[in-house]
Amino acid sequence: MSLRKGLIIFILLAFGMGALIIFRSVDRETIRSLLAADKLKLLLALFVVFIAWICDAGRFCALSYAAHEKVSFPLGIVLTWLNYFGSAVTPMQSGGGPFQVYALYKKGIPVGKGIAITLMRTMLTILILTLAVPTVMMLDPEILEGSPFLKGLVFYVLMVILATWAFVAFTIMKPEMIKKLARVVVMWLRRFRFMKSNRTVIKIVQWLDREIDNYILNFRLAFHSGKLWVAAAVILSVLHLLALFSVLPVLMSAVGLPFRYTQTIAVQAVFMFILYFVPTPGASGVAEGGGALLYSVLMPENMAGIMSLICRFFTDYISIFMGVIVVVRMLGWGVSENLHKGASVEDA
Repeated sequence: MSLRKGLIIFILLAFGMGALIIFRSVDRETIRSLLAADKLKLLLALFVVFIAWICDAGRFCALSYAAHEKVSFPLGIVLTWLNYFGSAVTPMQSGGGPFQVYALYKKGIPVGKGIAITLMRTMLTILILTLAVPTVMMLDPEILEGSPFLKGLVFYVLMVILATWAFVAFTIMKPEMIKKLARVVVMWLRRFRFMKSNRTVIKIVQWLDREIDNYILNFRLAFHSGKLWVAAAVILSVLHLLALFSVLPVLMSAVGLPFRYTQTIAVQAVFMFILYFVPTPGASGVAEGGGALLYSVLMPENMAGIMSLICRFFTDYISIFMGVIVVVRMLGWGVSENLHKGASVEDA
C-alpha cells in the first residue's frame, strides 16, 4: 500500500464512518447541546492537547539523553507529529517509527539507536496500558459486559502485547541470534536476486551488525547510566496518556454532560488498548465507530457518536494535519513514500 493510498483510505473511512454516525445518532437535542457548548472549555480541550504534545516530546528528549544522545524539544514535537502521520497511513498504527528514525538519523543519531529510542517510547505506552486495562476490567467490569466481542478483543490484544514484550526481551538478551536471522534474510534476498552483487550483501550485513549493536547498546545504557532519564520518560508517558484521556471529560463538560472522571479514563484506556492493533490505517473507521459504541457507557447514545468524532478531531486529526505539514516541508513526499514502503534509511 502506497503512502498516498493509505492516506486516502484513512480519510475515506474516517469521513464515511463519521457521516454514518451523524446520520444515525444526531438529533435535535444533540444539535442544541453542541450550539450551547462552552467555548472556553473547547479552548481548554485544545490546551490539554498541547500538554499531551509537550509530554510526548519531553519523553523523546528524556529517552535520547538515556541513550547518551540529544534530541531538542522542537525536534521532539516534530517526532510527535510524525508519529501521528505515520500511524494514520499504515495498518495497526505501525508507520510512525520509520519516519521518526529517519528524522533522528538526519540529526546525526545512528539508526540502531533511533530504533531503540522510538521503540522504547512506544513500549512505555503499551506497558502502561497493559497494566492499566486488566486493572480497569477488574475494578469496573461493566465497561465491556455489553459487548462480548470487544471483551474478547481486549484479551487477544493483551496476548499480542505480551508476545511483543517477549520478542523485545529476546532481542536484548540474544543479539547474536538476531544478527544470524538478519544474515539469513539478506542471503535469501540475494538468492532471489533482490541484490545484484556480493559486495552489496557484505555492506548490508555489516550495516545491520553495526545498527543491531547500537540498538542493544542503547537499551543497556538506558537501564544502567540512564535510569533517571528512563524514570522521567515513564512519568511523562503517564502524563501524556492522562492529558489525552482528559480531552473527553473536558468536552463532555463543555456540552453539559455529567461524567465521572475515573470512568472516562478507564473507558478510553481500554479503547486505546484495542486501537493499537486495528488493521485499518490509523484505526480509521473503527476509532470513530468504536468510540460511539464505547462512549455510550458514559453518555446518552444521541451524544456518544458526535462526541467520539469531536474527541477524535482534537486528539488525532489536528496532530495528523500537523504531521502532514512536517512531512511535506521537512522530508518531502518522495522520501516519505520510500520510508512508507520500508526502504532503509541509508537508501533513502
